[in-house]
Amino acid sequence: MGIWQRLLLFGGVSLRAGGGATAPLGGSRAMVCGRQLSGAGSETLKQRRTQIMSRGLPKQKPIEGVKQVIVVASGKGGVGKSTTAVNLALALAANDSSKAIGLLDVDVYGPSVPKMMNLKGNPELSQSNLMRPLLNYGIACMSMGFLVEESEPVVWRGLMVMSAIEKLLRQVDWGQLDYLVVDMPPGTGDVQLSVSQNIPITGAVIVSTPQDIALMDAHKGAEMFRRVHVPAKAYLRIAVEVVRRLPSPSE
Repeated sequence: MGIWQRLLLFGGVSLRAGGGATAPLGGSRAMVCGRQLSGAGSETLKQRRTQIMSRGLPKQKPIEGVKQVIVVASGKGGVGKSTTAVNLALALAANDSSKAIGLLDVDVYGPSVPKMMNLKGNPELSQSNLMRPLLNYGIACMSMGFLVEESEPVVWRGLMVMSAIEKLLRQVDWGQLDYLVVDMPPGTGDVQLSVSQNIPITGAVIVSTPQDIALMDAHKGAEMFRRVHVPAKAYLRIAVEVVRRLPSPSE
C-alpha cells in the first residue's frame, strides 16, 4: 500500500442514526388525537419528526476557501455527467477570468477528470500536510485518479471509500475558490449522502439522456437532493430540455 492509500485510509467515518418510538392509540383516543393534529398541532408534529430524523447527522461545514459548491450528478452512469462537470468548470472560468474555479472528482471507482483534463501525477503536499490540486486550463483539479495508477482498480469496501471521500473534501488545499464543481458518481448512495450532508451545496445539476429508463433514474437523483435540502428547483426540467435540444446522430 502506497503513501497515498495510507493517507486516504487514515481514520474513518462513523454514521449514527436517530430514531423514536410511538405508542399505539386505540378507539376514541385515536380519533381525538387525529382532530388535535390539525393546523398548528400537525405543523408541530412535522417539526418534531424533522428534528428526530436529523439526529446523528453530521454538521455541515464549508470547505475552507471555497465560496460556492456546485455538484453534477446523475441517477445512471454513462450519460455524460463527467463531461458536463468538466465543461461547466471550463465555462465558468471562460465567462469570467477573474473567478477562481476548482474541479473535484469524487467518483472513487471510476475517476474521469484526470483523462478529460489531461492531467497525470501525484499531488504535492503543503506545509500543513494538505494535498495541492493539479492545474490545467486554469482549473484546479483533484481526483482519486491522481492517487492510484491509471490501470489499478480501486477494490475497496464502503467504509474505505467513505474515508477517502472525507480526505478529498477536507484535506485539499484549494486556496481561494469562487466555485468548486464536484463530479459525483452515479446513483443515490453513500457518497452522494456524505457530500450533501457534510458541506453546504449551492446547487446541483442532474444530467440525463432522453431514454425513459435514464429519465426515471434522473427523477430519483433529483428527489434525493430535495430530501437532503439541496436546492432542486428546475434541475431535472433544465437537464431534460437541454438534452432534447441536442441534434440526433443522423443530423
